Amino acid sequence: MYTFSMKLHRAKRSLFDDSSASSDIAFLLIIYFIVIAGFNVNKGFLMDLPAKDSTRLLLKEELLRFEMSDVGTIFYDEKPLASAEMETLIRSNLAARPNLAVTLVIAPAAPWQSVVSFVEFAQKLQVDSFSFSMRMP
Repeated sequence: MYTFSMKLHRAKRSLFDDSSASSDIAFLLIIYFIVIAGFNVNKGFLMDLPAKDSTRLLLKEELLRFEMSDVGTIFYDEKPLASAEMETLIRSNLAARPNLAVTLVIAPAAPWQSVVSFVEFAQKLQVDSFSFSMRMP
């Protein structure tokens, strides 16, 4: 009597043999990257800057100069201003002078959030010309 011995070789299965599983993962990855791209909107400061070769003359009367102290207090003519006083001052000057330019001189140790708040405040009041600079120590 003869006996036959037969060895069975099984084919190795790939990880994503089922095409529906790999397409599901691909779809989820696409959705993930679309959602992440939607949250990554950082535009920074959006300001209308003058053209490179344009010249704009500014009269001294059309310049409203504020200073920010090391602790974030806003000064005008060396007097501290509250938010309401600052708003009244800017609004009245904007009504009288449509070409008004607001400038902020910032102390080096001023809190950055105070600077951002002032920029947002000027934007809320629709100041067209705004500039800021650091005070030299």
